[in-house]
Amino acid sequence: MKKILSHILSVTACIFMFVSCSGPGISQSSSDSSSSLSSSAHDPDDIRDIPSSDLVKEMKIGWSLGNTLDSAIGSAGGSPEQYETGWGNPLVTKELITSVKDAGFNIIRIPVSWGEHVSQDEKYTIDPQWMSRVHEVVDYAIDQDMFVILNTHHEDWLFPSYDTLEANKTQLCAMWTQIGNCFEGYNEKLIFEGLNEPRKKGTAVEWNGGDSEGQECVNLLNEAFVKTIRSLSGNNPKRHLMIPTYAASSTDNAINSFTVPDDDKLIVSVHAYIPYSFALEDGGTDYWDRNDASCTNEIDHLIDLLSTRFTQGGIPVIIGEMGATGRSNEENRCSWAQYYISQASQAGIPCIWWDNGVYIGKDQAFGLISRKSCTWIYSDIVDSLMSGLK
Repeated sequence: MKKILSHILSVTACIFMFVSCSGPGISQSSSDSSSSLSSSAHDPDDIRDIPSSDLVKEMKIGWSLGNTLDSAIGSAGGSPEQYETGWGNPLVTKELITSVKDAGFNIIRIPVSWGEHVSQDEKYTIDPQWMSRVHEVVDYAIDQDMFVILNTHHEDWLFPSYDTLEANKTQLCAMWTQIGNCFEGYNEKLIFEGLNEPRKKGTAVEWNGGDSEGQECVNLLNEAFVKTIRSLSGNNPKRHLMIPTYAASSTDNAINSFTVPDDDKLIVSVHAYIPYSFALEDGGTDYWDRNDASCTNEIDHLIDLLSTRFTQGGIPVIIGEMGATGRSNEENRCSWAQYYISQASQAGIPCIWWDNGVYIGKDQAFGLISRKSCTWIYSDIVDSLMSGLK
């Protein structure tokens, strides 16, 4: 009851909190009453002072709540319900999260798009109703004792270039200051992921791992995010943080240009729908065979690269998005899922399945569970994912 009361009071504090920001080149400011309310309303959970390399050992496999709180419907000012259901999924329920936990997942990634929920000034004040709903959904998973990854997702205002870098830092730090303050009392089960797939949208380098400018700007944005969270109160100085490569790309180019700030509570994030022709490509192939090297080479190479570049040096990695779209090929998807998770698990790299709530269709059908009935439509794939952990 004490924990539940703390979370209720935390939501109340968030609703009345003013914006402050402490990223590079940004001054810290908040009213005395806001600071007092924030600190008095939290009864912080104890947070273990351990490196992320130890924490990630406790994280097994995850499920992502896609196409829900991350919807961007282009109608700023809409209600939280309009946004949450704007891309075709129903409102999130406790029962849904319970079903995910009961299936064996101990991580839930909650993608959230914030850009259409902030004030149109340089304070970027987050709509308190939106913050409250995000808080509620986070608590559904925290109350199940799951690891929760909370991020900024479809942020169309962000473009990693030298011309936009300072403006991007200002908005990113303003938003994360508010989010960090709102969840300051949460322990190590809550992880902040600063950016989703930061990239130069609509350019030739959007998905190829980036150019040197974009890669450097993503590194600087990650650094600004880390400094901002570390400057906040509560458990934020010890909060575990995820930072992505350019576009969260798993290409050699993006990974080899990536820099990790000097902080022992950081986790590298990459996304890897591989092999692309099987897992993601529109009009791709339904064929995959674990005994065919042309099917397994990309997975094997990625795991080797992540191990060499990061995990063998004590820097943990999470594959924050993975999955294989449905092409009426459930048997091959099962075989792929078991192989992928097995290879990653042996290297100590947890994976998170991207579930967008789409079960049938020509492309982008990553849904595994019915959001309405909370029953697994593709239970064989879930079983395969879990068997890869053994």
